[in-house]
Amino acid sequence: MGLWDATAISVGAIIGAGIYMVVGIAAGYAGSALAISMILAALVSMFTALSFCELTAWQPREGSIYEYAYQLVSPFAGFLTGWMWIVSNTFAGAAVALGFASYLHALFPAFPPSWTAAMLCLLFTAVNFVGVRESALFNNILVAAKLAILGFFVFYGALYVKPSNFVDFNPFQGGVLFAAFYSFFAYGGFARAAVVAEEVKDAEKNVPRAILLSLLISTVVYVLVGIVAIGLVGAPKLAGSTSPLTEAITATGNAAAAHVVSVGGLIATASVLLTAIMGVSRMMYAMARRGDLPQSLGKLHSAFETPYYAVWTTGTAMTLLVLLADLTRIVAVSTFALLFYYTLANIAALKLRNPERSHSRAFSALGAVTCLTFLVVTLIAKPEALIIGVAALATGSLYYGIKEKI
Repeated sequence: MGLWDATAISVGAIIGAGIYMVVGIAAGYAGSALAISMILAALVSMFTALSFCELTAWQPREGSIYEYAYQLVSPFAGFLTGWMWIVSNTFAGAAVALGFASYLHALFPAFPPSWTAAMLCLLFTAVNFVGVRESALFNNILVAAKLAILGFFVFYGALYVKPSNFVDFNPFQGGVLFAAFYSFFAYGGFARAAVVAEEVKDAEKNVPRAILLSLLISTVVYVLVGIVAIGLVGAPKLAGSTSPLTEAITATGNAAAAHVVSVGGLIATASVLLTAIMGVSRMMYAMARRGDLPQSLGKLHSAFETPYYAVWTTGTAMTLLVLLADLTRIVAVSTFALLFYYTLANIAALKLRNPERSHSRAFSALGAVTCLTFLVVTLIAKPEALIIGVAALATGSLYYGIKEKI
C-alpha cells in the first residue's frame, strides 16, 4: 500500500461510529459546546499520534504498539498492550456494526439491528479473508464516498442552522470533559496504519505521514459536522437519537437529504468495521508469530496470504458481541482499553534512545498524562467499563502467566 492507501486506512478507521453515533452521546454531555470537546479530544490524540510517528519511523512492524511495548518496556507490558488492543478494537468493530444496523433500520425498519450487524461482521470478515489489497481498495472507495456525504451534510445543513441552538454554549462545564472522553473513541483509529506497517511501501516515512494526515482530515470533518448538527436541532435532540446526523438533517425538511445522510452512515460505519477486522487480525498475527497467542493465529492462507485463522476469529468475536451487548457499554469498554494501550505507547516512545527528540519527549509525556486523565474519567463516567476493562486485563495476565509456565 502507498501513502494514500495508508492514510485512507486510518481515515477509514476514524470516521465512522464516532461522528455518526457517538456524536449523540457526546452532545448529551457537552451540549452546544460539542465542537470544543471534539477539539480537545483531537489534541489529546495528537500527543499520542506524535509518539506513534516516532515509533513507526524507528521500526515499522506489523503489530505496532505491541512490538514497541514488548521491546522498549517489557515482554509482559507488550503482551498486555497487544491483548488490550485486541479487546478495544474488537469492541470498536462491534460498535460500528451496531451503528451501521441503526442507520439501516432508520431507512428500512424491517431489518432487525442486532442480526443486521451480525451479518455485516461476517460479510466483512470474508472480504478481509480474500486479501489486504482488495480490502484497501474497497476501503478507499468507502472513504471517498463518506467524505463526500459528510461534505454535503456540512454545506447543505449550514443553510438551515439556527443560532438559537447555541445560546447555552459553555466550554468550561464539566460535561465538556466527559464528551471529550467519548469523542476520543471517535479518533481512536488514527494509528491503524501503524498496525499494518509491513504492508506499506516506504513505511518509515509513509506511516507517520498517514497518521498525521488522517488525524488532521478527521478533526476538520468532525468539528464542522458537530457545529452544523448542533445548529440544526440542538444538543438535547441529538442526544436522544440513535442516528443523530439523520435526525439533524431531517430538520431541513428535505427527505432526500435525510436518505443521503443515512446512506453516509452506512458507508462510514462499514469502512470502520472493515479496517477494525483488518487491524485486530494483524495484531493477533503479530502476537502469534512471537508465540504470545496460539500459533494457528499466525498461519497465512496459501492462496490469499492473509492470516485467515486470525481473520475469522476476529469476525466471530465481533458477531457474538453485537448479539449480546449494547452500544454505550461497548463504546466505554473499547475506550478504556484504547486509553490503556495508548498510555503504554507513550511510555514506549519515552524510552526511545534519540538525543535529538527532546521536544517530542514532552509530547509523549503529555500523551501519557492525558490518556491517564481520561482513564480516571472512565471510572467516573462509566464504572462498569472499568470493571469489564480490569477483568480483561486480569484475564490477559492469567493467560500470560499460564503460557509462561507451560
